[in-house]
Amino acid sequence: MGMLPHRYPFLLVDRVLEIEPGTTIVALKNVTCNEPFFQGHFPQHKIMPGVLIIEAMAQAGGILLFHSIEEPEKKLVFLSKINNAKFRKPVVPGDQLELHVTLLKFKKGFGQIEAKAYVDGQVVAESEIMASVIKLEDLHART
Repeated sequence: MGMLPHRYPFLLVDRVLEIEPGTTIVALKNVTCNEPFFQGHFPQHKIMPGVLIIEAMAQAGGILLFHSIEEPEKKLVFLSKINNAKFRKPVVPGDQLELHVTLLKFKKGFGQIEAKAYVDGQVVAESEIMASVIKLEDLHART
């Protein structure tokens, strides 16, 4: 929680299993029947929304970026672009998402990651994600 600004119900990373700063991260999201989004998506056939799987992968990528930059406590990571998102299988209550993220490049405040989400060793979603890293002082100067 010290690395991401997200809080319940939008914190979608439960635990980091492995991290190699500047390279890769493996994190977990336990999908339970108590998730607030299941009340409307879909009550009779609970399926985790694809956009939230992408968000979980992006949050894992945010943690990786935080461990890969100087003075991360003075910066904020923003999702800026999603490419080639694919959803292979539905994610349902009881599944455990294993999020594998690789940092492809980081240059001039922009990071590009490749992310895959697995359930029981099978890819359920994948995407390339771009993130921008801005200084908190710059964010507050605009508001």
